Amino acid sequence: MSQELLADKKLSSDDRSGLLFDTADWDFQTIQRTYDAIEDIALNDLGLSVYPNQVEIISSEQMLDAYCSVGMPVMYTHWSFGKRFVAEEAMYRKGYRGLAYEIVINSNPCISYCMEENTMAMQTLVVAHAAFGHNHFFKNNYLFQQWTCAEAILDYFEFAKRYIAECEERHGLRAVEDTLDAAHAVMDQSVFRYRRPSKLKVGEIERRKKERRQHEERTFQDLWRTVPQAKQSKETDEDQKELEERKAQLKLPEENLLYFIEKQSPVLEPWQREVIRIVRSTAQYFYPQKQTKLMNEGCATFVHYYIVNELYDRGLISEGTLLEILHSHCNVVFQPEFDDPRYSGINPYALGFAMMQDIKKICEQPDAEDREWFPDIAGNGDWRGTLKTIWANYRDESFVNQYLSPRLIRQFKLFVVSDKSADNFVRIDAIHDEAGYRKVRADLAASYDITLGEPDIQITDVDFRGNRELVLRQTVREGVQVDQSDCTEIIKHLRYLWGYDVSLEGISSEDDSSIFKVTTGEADDKS
Repeated sequence: MSQELLADKKLSSDDRSGLLFDTADWDFQTIQRTYDAIEDIALNDLGLSVYPNQVEIISSEQMLDAYCSVGMPVMYTHWSFGKRFVAEEAMYRKGYRGLAYEIVINSNPCISYCMEENTMAMQTLVVAHAAFGHNHFFKNNYLFQQWTCAEAILDYFEFAKRYIAECEERHGLRAVEDTLDAAHAVMDQSVFRYRRPSKLKVGEIERRKKERRQHEERTFQDLWRTVPQAKQSKETDEDQKELEERKAQLKLPEENLLYFIEKQSPVLEPWQREVIRIVRSTAQYFYPQKQTKLMNEGCATFVHYYIVNELYDRGLISEGTLLEILHSHCNVVFQPEFDDPRYSGINPYALGFAMMQDIKKICEQPDAEDREWFPDIAGNGDWRGTLKTIWANYRDESFVNQYLSPRLIRQFKLFVVSDKSADNFVRIDAIHDEAGYRKVRADLAASYDITLGEPDIQITDVDFRGNRELVLRQTVREGVQVDQSDCTEIIKHLRYLWGYDVSLEGISSEDDSSIFKVTTGEADDKS
């Protein structure tokens, strides 16, 4: 922060009273002064490690525009972003919906957008929450380190915006829009969920070939040559061998639909392949955020709560400011009851913040139950180090499965209800006893596993010898499958990108039986 702003701070009337500010109005000097105080607590007290911060003040319309176009400062244009902007703006202007106080971007520097309509108290909350809470989580969590590159993402999206604009001028708006529409339709099924296998070295490949050849020589039986074989069986074996070789060559099955289309489509032009690469790179960038919503918001909420209370304890903000911040904080972490009209599931802010507070309590003041359930951290006295380790090494599913305590299960009144479609009743499967706590924790953790909540669709084969049909299979687990109308739209879009017929078959994970099958021919008939 500049020396000029520090000099202004000394002359401020706010500082003569010992407060960072004493009115709702803000200016950039006040924000700078408050930022410095927050930074001191975040870095020197909590010991956070963050990217350099870039705090920007924007209008409500700019805020609407930002989160209607996936929250990025630069993004390619698409009609769906404008459609969402119009809808959100209408709701906001009529007072039916509020706006986010902030948007934070996983980049280096970390960009935090604050609304100009916020009071100075709310700007304080936003800076603590986004510029330090989310920032620390983005920089240190293993999923973001593994799948995103904060240093390059802004440059990449700037390239994407410029490239797609050039494509619209060169190839026409309709052609680019059709390609983007098709890519957007399957972008949720176009991410790598696991590390791709590393390429084998030449020496390793030769060694494996030699081992296979030696195995064939050791197991060869000339007697089988004299046994007559049916012609049909021989052809079937050859077809099966060819199928296996083709799958191995194409690295099938493939879970990343757009990656396979980009590399193997017979009809796409080079510019279309680049557009598809942009869409799937965008999906991959946001994939870690889908897996860490609970932890990310819990971390940021815990950080801002600790910082604003520390600011008050140091005499830097007034009671009125603290109450205004806590009023907003309580609204954010409010968890409606199941029969409340406002109930829409478990609030990630509420559960995430409660779990962070609970872990701090277990480290500082454990009871007998804590020592039994969490022997590794109970009473260690280092809640800062414990939380930072957790923030770095877990995602929502593993975090809940490891650290949800019986105390919080009782506090949130959690239990497990079994509701099978074949039964005309519901059954309570887990209550508040030792076995029930473990069942509740395991089932709640499973609900945060996005692989169980999203359809598992993979490309399994391509008929290169026949009509070049692209074959997809969805493994249906626990009844989670794509709606039939959505199936029709998905294969239409894939048909556009692939250039030939596409079929999608649903297979039960329990007995491999076929549940449904949709092809592009049937989809065209229905339309």
